[in-house]
Amino acid sequence: MRRCSKSVHHSLSELNITPLLDLAFVLLVIFIITTTPIVNDLSLNLPTASQKQKEPPRKANYVTVEADGALHLNKKPVNLEQMLQELVQLRVDDPDLNVIVRGDSKTKYGLVLDVMDALQQANIVKVDLATEPRGKK
Repeated sequence: MRRCSKSVHHSLSELNITPLLDLAFVLLVIFIITTTPIVNDLSLNLPTASQKQKEPPRKANYVTVEADGALHLNKKPVNLEQMLQELVQLRVDDPDLNVIVRGDSKTKYGLVLDVMDALQQANIVKVDLATEPRGKK
């Protein structure tokens, strides 16, 4: 003789998803409330960027790459190995060393890449690339 009824086994095999849906709706409401709305309904006159050149750092060192591939470190002609040695010495003397790389627009990209590799080997992290504003020729 069986003591368990069929209805007990039937109700245990079904999953009640009502609490799960309640949780999903509560989370949805929380996400909607906590997200910040995008404010684009106000008409504003946003400021324009100035054409003023950025001032170079106070203790800037310049590496110049000419169109023919000639390298200059602070206006002194050097080759790649000499530049690397002098940059390492400058970084030892001044750990907060700033270097600005100035390359001619006709310079081959590989030459500037060699200079950037040398700066990385010298462990110099403050490097800028000098550019001209678009309208200026």
